[in-house]
Amino acid sequence: FKMANKVTALDDVFINNLPTLDLHGETRDSSRVLVKEFIEDNYVLRNKKVLIIHGVGKGIVKDETYKVLKQDKRVLEYHANHYNMGCTLVYIKDKKCKQGLN
Repeated sequence: FKMANKVTALDDVFINNLPTLDLHGETRDSSRVLVKEFIEDNYVLRNKKVLIIHGVGKGIVKDETYKVLKQDKRVLEYHANHYNMGCTLVYIKDKKCKQGLN
């Protein structure tokens, strides 16, 4: 697992079209549950790139978000959006199909 340091122009071109989770106003515990569910849902839907908005503040929700992302084996990499440090781009592994299914 690695946290991505590279940023490309494509990271921001379609940012408004990405599946998004907004954690503003959430507690550490609720954000942990929401991030896990969000990653699970998008893994099942085969979305390879998603956006999590955690805000800046004291960094409590961001730290919890990063903790969850680091532990989740479905997450390839993640990094803060370089235009908005209150957002994190997450790259999700491709879900493997079972033989005979789409």
